This record gives sequence, C-alpha cells and structure tokens, in this order.
Amino acid sequence: MQQATRIILIRHGETDWNTQTRIQGHTDIGLNPHGRWQAQRLAAALADEGLSMVYTSDLQRARATAQAVADTSGVPLAVTPTLRERAFGTFEGRTFAEIESQWPEHARRWRRRDPSFCPPGGEALQDFFERSVQAVHTLAAQHQGQTVAMVAHGGVLDCLYRAATGQALDAPRTWAMANAGINRLLRAGDVLTLVGWADVGHLDDEPALDELNDGAGQRSGAPRGFSGG
Repeated sequence: MQQATRIILIRHGETDWNTQTRIQGHTDIGLNPHGRWQAQRLAAALADEGLSMVYTSDLQRARATAQAVADTSGVPLAVTPTLRERAFGTFEGRTFAEIESQWPEHARRWRRRDPSFCPPGGEALQDFFERSVQAVHTLAAQHQGQTVAMVAHGGVLDCLYRAATGQALDAPRTWAMANAGINRLLRAGDVLTLVGWADVGHLDDEPALDELNDGAGQRSGAPRGFSGG
C-alpha cells in the first residue's frame, strides 16, 4: 500500500502588487517588507514539521518565501516553473477595473470563470488547472510517507482546493487564500484530500491580505475567485 504524502501548500508572502490589487501572473514581483516579515514568521511556524523538501515556483515572490522556510528547516530547496501562477498575458500589471474598462467582454468571461477563457497572451483556466494539479501530483509522488512544503501562488492554491474538494472550476470561490497562510493536503495514490486550510495563527492574528476582502473582490468588482498572483 502506498504511503500518503503530507503536503503543506503555501501562497507566497505579500507584494506591493497584492496591496494594489494588480494582476501579477508571470510578472516577477518581489516581496514587500511585510511579505518578508510574513515569510520569516511562516518559516518559524514550520520549523518542527519534519519537512523533507521545499518546492517553489521560480518567481521571486515565491522563491524568497520558500528560501526562508528551507533555511529555517535545514532542508533542500527545489525550484520549478510548474508551480507558477497562471499566465495572464496583457492583463498583467493592471487592476480589474482597468481590465473591465479596456476589455469588457474578456472581463465578463473572467468574472464567470469560463474554463476555456484565455486572457490575450495568457493561459486558459482549464489548462492552468491541469498544469497545477499535475505538478503537485508529480512532486508529491517522490515523497511517499514524507512531509513536503510547496510554495506557489493564489491561483495554484485555488486549483488544488478545487481538486481536493471536488469544486467545479466555474464555481464561485468562498475559501481564503491568505499570503503566507498554511494549507494542508494529503496525497495518497492519485487522490488529494483536504486536511486544513488558511491557518494564519503564526502571523499573530494580523489580517493577511486575502483576495476576498483586499479590494480585488467586493470593492473593485473583480470576479469572485479572482486570483492573479
């Protein structure tokens, strides 16, 4: 019988574009000072988890967060572009209000979470989902019976939550994706199971920026389940 892999799935620390509700996608934005603080708090919280490996997206906001975890836990860090955020093409660097003004039809399809919708020069939601889920399965399969951390992006977390709970790609998101939050999954065979989600107790109860209430959701008119970084 295959042993399960314990996966600690993490969204990178805060960036200035997170606070400005700008779409990051593949644009390589670094952590802001608060994001670096979050990364250190996260690293301390995971120090006794018995990690075997830390995997990270190759974008610097994820790499810096993952490096703090790897250094504190004393485990190897492996970088892979398969954990990158969804590519948003010409949307990147823009707020949702700007996108809605310039490309209203694109904005409508994005708001409705059309799985086939591809931002100009970007990645279709269905393709992104398949990439993200396959990446986690491939990495976790190498660590049966072990605990690994994976540092990625809000969109990747959203895909993994849906894969583990059976939520449809076009279903509105009602779960948090906090910067530097701790999310726990089990992978046994080809099955992902949700164990815990959006633990931010290590951040001393300071509100973590989440896309449901950071201005990218209700206040800006962004699509429910908005994720761009």
